[in-house]
Amino acid sequence: MPKFLTIQQIDQAAQAVRDRISRQPEIGMILGSGLGGLAEEVADATIVPYAEIPGWPVSTISGHSGRLVVGRLEGRVVLVMQGRAHYYEGYSMSRIGLPIRVMKRLGIETLIVTNAAGAINPDFSPGDLMLITDHLNLIGMAGLNPLRGPNLDEFGPRFPDMSQVYDRQYLALARKVAQEREVPLQEGVYVSLAGPSFETPADLRFLRLIGADAVGMSTVPEVIVARHSGIRVLGISGISNKANLDGNTITTHEEVLEAGKVIVPRLTTLIKGVLPDL
Repeated sequence: MPKFLTIQQIDQAAQAVRDRISRQPEIGMILGSGLGGLAEEVADATIVPYAEIPGWPVSTISGHSGRLVVGRLEGRVVLVMQGRAHYYEGYSMSRIGLPIRVMKRLGIETLIVTNAAGAINPDFSPGDLMLITDHLNLIGMAGLNPLRGPNLDEFGPRFPDMSQVYDRQYLALARKVAQEREVPLQEGVYVSLAGPSFETPADLRFLRLIGADAVGMSTVPEVIVARHSGIRVLGISGISNKANLDGNTITTHEEVLEAGKVIVPRLTTLIKGVLPDL
């Protein structure tokens, strides 16, 4: 397997998806840990297991179903990733970007990305939604950027701008829908770490100091690839646990999945509200 993704690999995966679906998807969605329930809302769905798409990274983690769901939601044709792969599972950053490259090849120009995240901001509570206004790419700052390697000129420039990663029009729309539908909505900066160990209290105090509000182990690599490809992004974190800045709480993956039961109805309301106007 080549070290970096090639156009041929991307097109092979895109063709495999294209061969299985009958409609042109308009909007891509990635559902994070415990948030896959939103995919059940998709009507007339075609299911494509990740394992049947050449080169597609298959998730090994509980709470990630590992399949594409393509169908209609609020009058739009959506391609939903029910679960995602993470860097800590052993995939290269380049491989984690493959699904986004495929979305672009399929003609998708909008991505809604979700995740389960731990609170850093002490004002956040489990079950909250946080609109991602910006991110801190700590993995990428250390060299693990999904755009490392030969630039894919067909998708975007060698040095893509990251000044407005999360689309400002989409942010305004999400705020409006949340207010109209009475969905409590926090806002803040998401920081991506490599994982898979959860953060120490010292980690969290450091991350708070540098301006992060929520922390997770995904999303940022996918979003960077999306922006390189010219795809517009709306990002939403589901807050799965309270900030553990003093070290008095134990964080578990089971807790993350449990919080998803509260988050999914709110997330479903918000996303269904924004979809018609994206």
